[in-house]
Amino acid sequence: MTLSVALLGTDLIGQARTGTGKTLAFGIPVLQRSVTPTDPAYADMPQGKPQALIVAPTRELALQVSSDLALASADLGLRVLTVYGGVGYDTQVDALESGVDVVVGTPGRLIDLANRRALDLSHVHALVLDEADEMLDLGFLPDVEKLLRMTPETRQTMLFSATMPSAIVSLARMHMRHPMNIRAESSYENATVPATAQFIYQAHDLDKPEIIGRILQAEDVEKIIVFTRTKRQAQRVADDLTERGFKASPLHGDMAQVAREKALTKFREDKIQVLVATDVAARGIDVRGVSHVINYTCPEDDKTYVHRIGRTGRAGASGIAITFVDWADLHRWKMINKTLDLPFDEPQETYSTSEHLFHDQGIAPGTKGRIVDPAPVERKPREDRGERSGERGGDRPARNRNRNRTRTRSGEAATTGAPAASTEGGGDAPAGASRNRNRNRRRRSGGSGGDKAPAAE
Repeated sequence: MTLSVALLGTDLIGQARTGTGKTLAFGIPVLQRSVTPTDPAYADMPQGKPQALIVAPTRELALQVSSDLALASADLGLRVLTVYGGVGYDTQVDALESGVDVVVGTPGRLIDLANRRALDLSHVHALVLDEADEMLDLGFLPDVEKLLRMTPETRQTMLFSATMPSAIVSLARMHMRHPMNIRAESSYENATVPATAQFIYQAHDLDKPEIIGRILQAEDVEKIIVFTRTKRQAQRVADDLTERGFKASPLHGDMAQVAREKALTKFREDKIQVLVATDVAARGIDVRGVSHVINYTCPEDDKTYVHRIGRTGRAGASGIAITFVDWADLHRWKMINKTLDLPFDEPQETYSTSEHLFHDQGIAPGTKGRIVDPAPVERKPREDRGERSGERGGDRPARNRNRNRTRTRSGEAATTGAPAASTEGGGDAPAGASRNRNRNRRRRSGGSGGDKAPAAE
C-alpha cells in the first residue's frame, strides 16, 4: 500500500499492526530513490555524505533494520551504516569518514555524531522515523526534532508506527508536507494479530516459573519470549529457568551492548530457546520461529500489550500469547481488555497444577516445570564444622578460657586469691564487701545524718 506513494517522494504516515512488514515498506523506496555508484549522477553527489537517514528507538531495532537494508541493497552497491550507543565512537566515525549512503541509528548517538561534525545530514533526501510512538514513550521526541532541523526542508519524510498518539500527530503536522496517511486496518481496535491465540491467567508470582517450565514442554513450542516489567526481574526469571534446565538468556538495559547482541544472535540461531526481556530491549524485534509470547506481569497499557504479543504471529504465522495477571493488576488488565475490546474481562485463576492449563496449552499430564534435578546443597562435614564437644577445626589451638570470671574487681580478687578489702576498723571484710560498699553508698547518698557510719567505711 505504501510503495506506489513512497516511490514518488511523497511524505507519508504508515500505520499498521506490528509484524506486517513496515521495514521494507519504507526500506524499498529509500533504496530505490538513492543514487547508486553505477549511476553517472553519483559523481556529482557530495562524496561520502549520507543520502538517507532512518531513526529507530532502540539499538536492537536499529541493527535489525540495518541488516534488512544491507541485504536489500547488496546488488545496488549502497553502503549502510548502523550507529548506536553503548559502543565506542572510533569505528562509527571511521566509517562515516570513509563514506556511507544510508545511516540507521538511535537518536542519542546520531545527535552526538552530528555535534562532533562527524555526521553531515545536510544532503539527506529521505528521513524515516520507525516506531515513532516508542520514541515518544522513551522521551526521544526533542532529539528527533533536532535531527529533523538538521536535514533539508525538501526531504521526503516517512513516519511509521503501530499506534498514533496525539504528540506524534502534532510532530507530523509540524515537520511533514501534506503527508498521505496510510492505515492498513480500519481501526485501532484490530491492532492485535488475529492469528495470535490469547490466554489470560490470574497467577501467583511464586508459581509463574513452574507454569512457564511446563509450557516450555507443551506441543508445538519453538521459541519463547518472556516479557518482564523490570530489568532485575528479567535477570531473576532467566536464572530460574536456566537452573530448571532450559536454555534461557536475559535481555535488558543493564547488560553490556556486546552481551545483548550475543543473546539476540543466539536466540535467532536457536542456541537458546527462551529470551527473557524488558519492553525497551525487545521493542520491534523480529525473530522467526517465536511460537509463544508470555507476559510475566500485566503490561502497563494497551499499546505495550499490542507490541509485546506482536513478537509472535508475524508474517502470517500463528502464535500464542499468554498473559499472567496478578491480583493487584486486575484493574489495569480490565482497562486494557476494554480498550482493545477483548473477551477476557475476568481472567481465570490458574496454578501450575490446573487442568485447564494443561488442556489449553497441550501439555502432557504429569509434566513438571523442570527438566533437570535441582542441584544438591553442599554441606560441610561435621569434622570441618568443628565438634560441639569443644574441638576446634583447623590447626588453631584451643584456649583454656576461665569461665568463672566476673565483671567486678572484687570478683577478680576472689578468683585470683588477692586479699579482700578491709574495713576501717581493721576487721576482715567478706569477699563481696566491695559490692556491698557500693550498694550502701547508693542507698545512703541522700540519707539521714545519723551517728552510725556505713559498714564499708
